Amino acid sequence: MSEKSPILSIQDIRRDFKMGDETVHALRGVNFNIHPGEFVTIMGTSGSGKSTMLNILGCMDRPTSGHYILDGEHTEKLKRDALARIRSKKIGFVFQSYNLLNRTTAIENVELPLLYNSGVSASERRRRAIEALERVGLAERMNHLPNQLSGGQQQRVAIARALVNDPVIILADEATGNLDTRTSYEIMMIFQELNRQGKTIAFVTHEPDIATFSGRTITLRDGLIKKDVINENVQDAKAAFEALPPPEMIDD
Repeated sequence: MSEKSPILSIQDIRRDFKMGDETVHALRGVNFNIHPGEFVTIMGTSGSGKSTMLNILGCMDRPTSGHYILDGEHTEKLKRDALARIRSKKIGFVFQSYNLLNRTTAIENVELPLLYNSGVSASERRRRAIEALERVGLAERMNHLPNQLSGGQQQRVAIARALVNDPVIILADEATGNLDTRTSYEIMMIFQELNRQGKTIAFVTHEPDIATFSGRTITLRDGLIKKDVINENVQDAKAAFEALPPPEMIDD
């Protein structure tokens, strides 16, 4: 693919759901591209179509009509096994609830996506997992279980797991939704740094302050794009974090 080609292209996507005798039009003809190296926030209130859009972007659902092209592949034409391959090799997922295995150490959680890749040896799998944990500043906690980690540390493990397969895009679903403001900004520092290193990120959120850390915001309403704007004044998450009052000064 040329540098000018989008890494992700959504073309007239519609998604309808049958609810008894009625048809719900969750997405009504959505169009947008995401280019390599972009950091895009997708926003929308409940009922906007945001969750439906996320499921299609993550190849967990198919559109009723339209085209979804990811890294040159028309995903709407693919069968279930091919979609699973794309999910495991081309998309790095980060979820609000972390989705870590509770009885599995941080490094083993990060290794999980590589277990399905027969071309990666056990030693290579371990090397990549260590490298991913180092990138999120958690190398010294690699042998800890999730219940021995804070919420922010668990989310760092989840980000490392999303990185380990070197995906073409990181898809984050409300990745700061369970975290306090300080920890949220720490997590956004990691996403901004990964973006500076060239990672393409689509970040779904309902929090306007989180959207200010990205370069572009797409806002959905009633299944349509209401706004698609370049953020002219991208906020620096590190500066925003440092501007917060110290924890002991915050009233309960």
